Amino acid sequence: MDRRQFFRVSGAGLAASSLVALGFSPTAALAEARNFKLARATETRNTCPYCSVGCGIIMYSLGDKAKNVTSSIIHIEGDPDHPVNRGTLCPKGAGLLDFVHSPNRLKYPEIREPGATEWKRVSWDEAMNRLVKLMKADRDANFQATNAAGQTVNRWLSTGMLAASASSNETGYITHKVMRSLGMLVFDNQARV
Repeated sequence: MDRRQFFRVSGAGLAASSLVALGFSPTAALAEARNFKLARATETRNTCPYCSVGCGIIMYSLGDKAKNVTSSIIHIEGDPDHPVNRGTLCPKGAGLLDFVHSPNRLKYPEIREPGATEWKRVSWDEAMNRLVKLMKADRDANFQATNAAGQTVNRWLSTGMLAASASSNETGYITHKVMRSLGMLVFDNQARV
């Protein structure tokens, strides 16, 4: 390429780029604003169920908000306004959407009778009634009103309680008071309330 050809090619390139800059593009440019995927979603704040840290999460769900219609959770992220995690999540918390939509997730109470090999699904009322009856039977059989020296102790040592970290401080406090009022000494909260 000699000097004259170089100037011709450079001049043609400059003219073409000037035309493009002025809006004379050879192909039509399609410009549109994409819809934000969470624009129509309902925002719900909650607590991560995994560990005792109690990180705040925001769940986004889509649904028509009609009565008796279950919304579908489409996105979960850390809550930037939460004082514990300030919007960050650990790998387990970041994978909560997979946990929510897992086919192996337990959604209903199940009972395995003594000696049985299979779990059977029961209603929430049946599960709660069974739990209350078993707790009452155990408390009646093992409650100690006095110790060997005759001192009043009012304790129930054969059953314990572990509260979940996904509960608020208020819920943990009330759970603690209820269990202590039953005489239960073996009590702990995952978040150490």
